[in-house]
Amino acid sequence: MTEQGQLTGSERARTLEEVLEVTTSLAAAMRTVIEGKPEVIQTALTALLAEGHLLLEDVPGVGKTMLAKTLARSVDCSVRRIQFTPDLLPSDVTGVSMFNQDLRSFEFRPGAIFANVVVGDEINRASPKTQSAMLECMEEGQVTVDGRTYTLPHPFIVMATQNPLEMEGTYPLPEAQRDRFMARLSLGYPSARSEMDMLTHHGERDPLHELRPVTDAATVSRLIAGVRSVHTSDSIRQYIVDLASATRDNSAIRLGVSPRATLHLLRAARAAAALSGRDYVLPDDVQALVVPVWAHRLILTGEALHSRRGPAEVLRSVTDRVRVPAPGF
Repeated sequence: MTEQGQLTGSERARTLEEVLEVTTSLAAAMRTVIEGKPEVIQTALTALLAEGHLLLEDVPGVGKTMLAKTLARSVDCSVRRIQFTPDLLPSDVTGVSMFNQDLRSFEFRPGAIFANVVVGDEINRASPKTQSAMLECMEEGQVTVDGRTYTLPHPFIVMATQNPLEMEGTYPLPEAQRDRFMARLSLGYPSARSEMDMLTHHGERDPLHELRPVTDAATVSRLIAGVRSVHTSDSIRQYIVDLASATRDNSAIRLGVSPRATLHLLRAARAAAALSGRDYVLPDDVQALVVPVWAHRLILTGEALHSRRGPAEVLRSVTDRVRVPAPGF
């Protein structure tokens, strides 16, 4: 390390080699459970290395919870699962101070959020009050209860699943909650071949029970620190800012992306570059991640919704109009 704490060229190269080695093992382990979804696995690993949280949204039964549990089991770290229901209380998530008769004082009992990997199942079935209990946890990596602040373990990632809003018994996630998720993924139905493989491999056994960790929390923390050193030129940063500005000045978008969203896109692009074996970010990295990182944050106008335009389509039109940095950036 240099005096300023930056990685040297040789240290950065070694870190990138370790990123490729570990993530290749993680992806291989996850593919034994998740059939035919390599791009979904890649995005999940990108969010993990970028210190982001992942929102998995799709209809029931396509493997949202399975994907979250698969990534959790692939890393040897603390894992907690929260089943969100309408009667779940905020204290069930964050923890509560209880009076200890023996000690004659209050003591804090941590909630389910105190883990490296938190699997939040059907997050939009909980009340808005309980959903809001996640805001401080996801943004600041800490919990404040009765005026005292408790730090969450590192690394910390929330992988939450939700059903589409038209499903019965769901509450829409608040804008502030959606903005704290780095990326949203939709698994979709598997191909006929993948579904056939699933019936063959999952019909007689549960591959999740046979999955063994391929790395640990300390290694993931080290890789996250290494990904932060991936070079991002001023022109790439300007490109991200120009894209964000274009969403805020678009007739089809009522609410554009926030500054937090631009930071999430930058971090995700760095992680994607590292996963590709590069120590620098390309415009292609940014373009590939715009939709999964930004689409769930946009609020479209009534006219756009009436014309059946979705956030992904609007974002692609925005990307097409913004100038891409020239080679040699």
